[in-house]
Amino acid sequence: MSTAELLADDPLWLSLVKVVGIFAFLVVMTLFMINWERKVVARMQQRPGPNRVGPNGWLQSLADGLKLAFKEDIRPVLADKWVFFLAPVISCIPAFVAFSVIPLGGEVSIFGERTALQLVDLPVGVLVVLACSSLGVYGIVLSGWASGSPYPLLGALRSAAQVISYEIAMGLSIVAVVMHSHSLSTADIVDAQSSGWYFYLLPVSFLIYVTSMVGETNRAPFDLPEAESELVGGFHTEYSSLKFALFFLAEYVNMVTVSALATTLFLGGWRFPFVGDDHILNSGWFGLLWFVVKTLAFLFLFIWLRGTLPRLRYDQFMRLGWKFLVPIALVWFVAVAFARYLRQEFESGSGLDTGTALIVIGAFLVAVLLIAFLLPDKREPHDPDAVPITGGGYPVPPLDLKVPKAPPRRQVQVAELPTAGNQTQEPAAVTAASQKEASDGRV
Repeated sequence: MSTAELLADDPLWLSLVKVVGIFAFLVVMTLFMINWERKVVARMQQRPGPNRVGPNGWLQSLADGLKLAFKEDIRPVLADKWVFFLAPVISCIPAFVAFSVIPLGGEVSIFGERTALQLVDLPVGVLVVLACSSLGVYGIVLSGWASGSPYPLLGALRSAAQVISYEIAMGLSIVAVVMHSHSLSTADIVDAQSSGWYFYLLPVSFLIYVTSMVGETNRAPFDLPEAESELVGGFHTEYSSLKFALFFLAEYVNMVTVSALATTLFLGGWRFPFVGDDHILNSGWFGLLWFVVKTLAFLFLFIWLRGTLPRLRYDQFMRLGWKFLVPIALVWFVAVAFARYLRQEFESGSGLDTGTALIVIGAFLVAVLLIAFLLPDKREPHDPDAVPITGGGYPVPPLDLKVPKAPPRRQVQVAELPTAGNQTQEPAAVTAASQKEASDGRV
């Protein structure tokens, strides 16, 4: 029986149990991830992490959540009241909804009912995840606009450009997976990887997706919408208390969602490697265990990148998305389509063999890379009289670093007063005035 048929027979109470279970799983993963991230980064930087609240500090995230709940909720005077209130809610809800189409495991029994560890299996499940991740940016944009402050607005505009740029690369990387699995259903994609995982069958798609998911979730080194060194706190500068906690929750839930989607698309989902579907390691609740382990591997990658790489400049970030990831994704998409065409021709008995097809594809990719590297640089010659700019050619204001010359020092004219014996003498008042001017820097 397929996953869709199993889920179609679920009673209402079982669907409600799954909804509560998914919500609890994401909240617990958020609390765990916050504390785990602080401990891992502290270990990388040779310093103690949280170790006071709870056993070995593992209740620190819970203490932080309670602290945020009791903090004063401040709303700026210039803020739009209702939009300012709804923005964190809009960011948080799509993050939870996207997880509903992720298959967490195979067929199990819950209170005597046979079902699959998935809330719903849609024919366009992958598109649902992409749509929810795109909707989440509306909360960030609205929060920056409604705050009535320039720094949140700049962070919101950055986030909008960031999501648009990296959504394209992410979508193109998923196209190759859809072509191989012949389906947009997440359950069908997992079933299609029973003979081989896509992370090594489609390595370019895997690398592009991993890079795009880090940029999509505004995580370091792509955390430019926050950028505390430039924008104070970015889009959530004016938020506090539970509204700030909702933004925090949405960020970490989005991390879990994109990591779970990466597990589903490229690491075989809940399946254990190198064993068949009828093996005991792929039966029952074991699938949930393997799924969580694979998802934690991607979440560790988020933490590793944050503790290792510095934040990129904005022009570098946009250049990486538009001039590197998107062209490579397009070339890889064409190469995969060509390889599938050759495979169909070979299976029909009128085409090339697989080895020749791989050689042709490799030669095609090498030729494209050589052309890209050997093309002459058509930048304009350097003009010594040009105004210096920063940002690698992007139109940013010039930096005026020239220090103006100091004005000439003035001399104090001291009047000569006649005294007895035709001698000159400086009165005490004139001397005191000249000393005061000298101390003020006017002499």
